[in-house]
Amino acid sequence: MLTALRSRDFRLLWLSQSASTLGDGLVLVAVGLFVTRLTGHPSDVGLVLAGYSVPLVVLVLFGGVLADRLPRQTLMVTSDAVRACLHGLLAVLILTGAVRVWHMVVIGVLFGTAEAFFRPAYTGLVPQTVAEADIQGAQALSGVSRELAQVVSPALSTALVLGVGGAAAFGLDAATFVLSAVLVLRIRPRARGDAPVGGTTVFAELREGFVALRERAWVWVVVLSFSASLLLALAPFYVLGAAVSEQLYGTDAVYGLANAAWGVGTVTGVLVGARWRPRRPMLAAQVASVPWPGCVAAFALGPPLPVLYVLMALAGLGIGVFAVWWETALAQRIPPHLLSRISAWDHMGSLALLPLGYVLSGPAADLLGGPEVLRYGGLLGVVAMALGLLSRDVRTLPRLEQPAPLLVPDPPLPLGTG
Repeated sequence: MLTALRSRDFRLLWLSQSASTLGDGLVLVAVGLFVTRLTGHPSDVGLVLAGYSVPLVVLVLFGGVLADRLPRQTLMVTSDAVRACLHGLLAVLILTGAVRVWHMVVIGVLFGTAEAFFRPAYTGLVPQTVAEADIQGAQALSGVSRELAQVVSPALSTALVLGVGGAAAFGLDAATFVLSAVLVLRIRPRARGDAPVGGTTVFAELREGFVALRERAWVWVVVLSFSASLLLALAPFYVLGAAVSEQLYGTDAVYGLANAAWGVGTVTGVLVGARWRPRRPMLAAQVASVPWPGCVAAFALGPPLPVLYVLMALAGLGIGVFAVWWETALAQRIPPHLLSRISAWDHMGSLALLPLGYVLSGPAADLLGGPEVLRYGGLLGVVAMALGLLSRDVRTLPRLEQPAPLLVPDPPLPLGTG
């Protein structure tokens, strides 16, 4: 896995991603804790989170098209700069006591718009910073930093929001975007067979990406299973988690610590995924990810805290190995000039129902009770993930024994460059 770090460009990309991912992890937990304390209404948490996610779902496809047309670095740096300004502004509003829920919704909409152009560009850029044989290692390292953030960020966010104030959490996130932009500017990606794009409309390119997605059942079946489970389990957990934690455990800090335990599991899973190359990677990945919504149901049952944290870690382990195998399969099997668009369809499809889940979780909790929404939603999420195994393509997709050949060779290095 560490051989990917021999590439200077990947080191810069990995460090930039690590910084911004740490900040993003802060925000998800900070929104739940801060808005719950600000208004006391879980429905307000859902509105703010929907503000962040709706533009991501709506615009990520266009972000994928642009990422296959324009320099991916340009999109990433612009997105980082916009998000740094937005969360810097939010930190000032919180610090001065002027913040209102509608401020956070508007900032969230603009933030999600910028993120919609960042995600596909990042996915397409990773394979351009390493040799083909190092793609799985690079994806694993990206997963390590992402999942380490899932360990550190919830605990840090909980400490900042409850101990210092919400302004500290959002201000730190703004600083991570500044660092990310500076690092990405120094990357010099290699050519990787990207076909020149031109002479077609944006909608024609969207259709081309959709056709490529439709031809690969192992992609769209997995995307659909995650879309349903995020609606049923993850959205209610983010909206109701802090309130249910207070109700069942006597403190909302358990919500943050449960997220941290999840992160411990995902880091472990990423390390396992980096070493293990199963003969049927999508079968193994889907089986490993089936149990994760069950940890949401377990959270709402109020088990002893050691049991809860172990269950969260085990669920996270399954998602960690899934993430490595999934991203590796996409990078190795999708033509380079389509990778950002397929990635955009992946993001859009997986997140399509998430805003709806955010908005409905509060009213559902008023009707049924917060713990009940998490219990039933978690169990239904397990069923949704298990249905993904019905696809023959998911079960039989073979491992690639050799990395795919480059369509465009690397340019020769000048003499004296090592």
